Amino acid sequence: MSTVKFANVPHSFHAELKKRISNYFEEVGASQTGNYQLFLKAIVLMIGFVAVYVHLVFFTPNVFFQVVESIILGILVAAIGFNVMHDGAHGSFSKYKWVNVIAAFSLNILGGNSFMWNVKHNVIHHAYTNVDGLDDDIDIQPWMRMSSTQRRLKMHKYQHLYFWLLYSLLYVLWIFVLDYQKYFKGKIGSMPLKKMTLNDHLIFWGFKLFHLFLFVGLPIYMVGFTSWLISFLIFTLVAGFVLSIVFQLAHTVEHTSFPVPDVETNKLDDEWAVHQLKTTANFATNNKLVSWFVGGLNFQIEHHLFPKISHIHYPAISKIIKQACQEYGIAYIEYPRVRYAVASHVAFLKQMGRA
Repeated sequence: MSTVKFANVPHSFHAELKKRISNYFEEVGASQTGNYQLFLKAIVLMIGFVAVYVHLVFFTPNVFFQVVESIILGILVAAIGFNVMHDGAHGSFSKYKWVNVIAAFSLNILGGNSFMWNVKHNVIHHAYTNVDGLDDDIDIQPWMRMSSTQRRLKMHKYQHLYFWLLYSLLYVLWIFVLDYQKYFKGKIGSMPLKKMTLNDHLIFWGFKLFHLFLFVGLPIYMVGFTSWLISFLIFTLVAGFVLSIVFQLAHTVEHTSFPVPDVETNKLDDEWAVHQLKTTANFATNNKLVSWFVGGLNFQIEHHLFPKISHIHYPAISKIIKQACQEYGIAYIEYPRVRYAVASHVAFLKQMGRA
């Protein structure tokens, strides 16, 4: 697909939002990046991950605690991804670039690749949200139909029932299949990867091998194949489902749109910021526990409009953005509770499967 362009407008809504948000930070005198609360949370999550991993691998708990700790490990992996890696990859974790690099690098240790993530998520997904053929997040073909522009197969009639299993497989497929597909094809969807340097290649292969040692080789050696397999399946399935459902609730629900570029001009109808508001939804923003765990990704609107701002500021700036949307007559999509967002996602999948 050739480059898609957004509409040019004389009085940009995005420019107005940036002015208001900039004024807010000047008034409160705060940095737009993370603070001690975020750093403390990152330390707690990392210590928790190391402690559970060490106990599972080196102290071989009984079956009951093995299952419980494997579930906890999966939850911690997802939490580190949401809170540490994600902010670091966007450069919002810290005002220091080297700290952001280290935070983003946590993905490599957990089996992914920060280079691939940057292109897939930061470059493509954040620019062309919900645009079929560009946004890799809605390309789960042939297993699922996530847009009306995608081909419908008979099995999609039941995708609202079997999506639980597919979402659970995300993490294990990501680290063992999808990264390699992108690497060898040299593109993500229809978008080519930017040229990888020698260092990028070395990091890709070096940390893939390190991950195999850390999560496959060493555990099998210490606890045996069967015990390892049980824990590995549990923690990867838990992590995969949690990661998948949080990102899907933000974009693939009943009220979000899936814009299609004009056939002749290859332009979208809206300016970039309005496009983000039409394709993105918030959920459970008053639930502090959810916000803490998902790293503010329940404030997905704020994140997509201002990805360089740390998620710890989303509750505050959401009020500014919501007010601006009311003034400009732009819908601000929000579900008050997680279960409402999940129900809307299931309804959306049912609609896509039977349309």
